[in-house]
Amino acid sequence: MHIYYEGQVLWSQIDANQHMRHSAYADVAAQARLNMLGGVGLNPVKLFEYRVGPVLFKEELFYLREIALGELIKVSCQVSRSRADGSRWSIRHEIFRADGVKAALINADGAWIDMDKRRLTLLPPELGNLFAHAPLSDDYTEDIPNSKQ
Repeated sequence: MHIYYEGQVLWSQIDANQHMRHSAYADVAAQARLNMLGGVGLNPVKLFEYRVGPVLFKEELFYLREIALGELIKVSCQVSRSRADGSRWSIRHEIFRADGVKAALINADGAWIDMDKRRLTLLPPELGNLFAHAPLSDDYTEDIPNSKQ
């Protein structure tokens, strides 16, 4: 398991039911995803140099257990699916409480966007080679592109 974010649940992340609010799950997953990309060399500064960035199409959250104020959490993430050229991808995030219980599963589907043209793009080869080193899930699959995407 690859842990890319660890932290304490903050007061600002709690909802009226006294557990972590729905959008806080997406926030910690996004931070873990950026940390994972940074770990292979695709940090925000490098991406900005090339004027490309990740863009999400879908984020699906499965809430499994409650997380309370002050709990320590760990977030893992791995690429679970992508095209061979890395142009489209899915990243799976798992959020664990300090007691080791899996509290949430988040699947994010995305691609790369040219920041200037505001269009989907391929990563330049040197960045694509970095993305190819992102950690893969045990059930990783490679997609074959079709004309509908």
